Amino acid sequence: MKKINGNGAEIPALGFGTWELKGGEARNMTKAALDIGYRHIDTAQAYENESEVGAGIADSGVDRNDIFVTTKIWRDKFRDGDLQSSLKESLKRLDLDHVDLTLLHWPVFDVPVEETMGALNDAREQGLTRHIGLSNYTVALMKEAVEACPGPVADNQIEHHVYLDQSPLLDAARNLGLAVTAYSPLGHGGQVFKDNTLTSIGERYGKSGGQVALRWLVQRGVVAIPRTSSKDHAADNFDIFDFELEPAEISAIGNLADPDGRRIDPDWAPDWDEAGSTHRI
Repeated sequence: MKKINGNGAEIPALGFGTWELKGGEARNMTKAALDIGYRHIDTAQAYENESEVGAGIADSGVDRNDIFVTTKIWRDKFRDGDLQSSLKESLKRLDLDHVDLTLLHWPVFDVPVEETMGALNDAREQGLTRHIGLSNYTVALMKEAVEACPGPVADNQIEHHVYLDQSPLLDAARNLGLAVTAYSPLGHGGQVFKDNTLTSIGERYGKSGGQVALRWLVQRGVVAIPRTSSKDHAADNFDIFDFELEPAEISAIGNLADPDGRRIDPDWAPDWDEAGSTHRI
């Protein structure tokens, strides 16, 4: 498995996302993903499935040291003390003594960033997490968090797919040494599987439009964490390492970006970097 470096963190380039997976489905799909060959599992406090994800990891029998586990701190636990305690609770639910990466799930503006980043770094120093990072942080907020943090920041997890250009953020993250992880890497509503550009490129390699979309991200040095409730789809998503897109194909896919491409934009979201209207959820 190719890995992406983020300030010392070696993150498997393809992970399994667990958003919206609940109960037995979350447990079974986590185990299935590890059986397929995934070695990067992504969860969060807000997903309310950490216990089931942890059980799926245990069920798999895969050596813990071979699995990169990410969780995220929800926005009501950003105070010093609250953050560390909440991560300890996450570890209990996951039945792990540490995770590999802990992210701040969304920016919060009523707690000083210095306090939150100090608490997050303290969790790392306590051994609760090997690496720390951010999620849904804009260029300016990412820079502010990095500057406020006493230790290295490894990653910024963001919505990113062929329809949402994140080039300014990718450039800024790389200049700071951060990895970037793409959630919703297949976009929304199955559009990538019907897209003429993606399907025509896929035909050259015997791949689906979705596999081409994932390959595009990974080949550009972005970590992708597709989520699915289907074992067959999870296997298909994993099958992207036996072909390589050519520069002209990468460029053609990049041209699919849409000013209205963002779909994850809750009321508490920051003012995004890119121009254009958005669709609120």
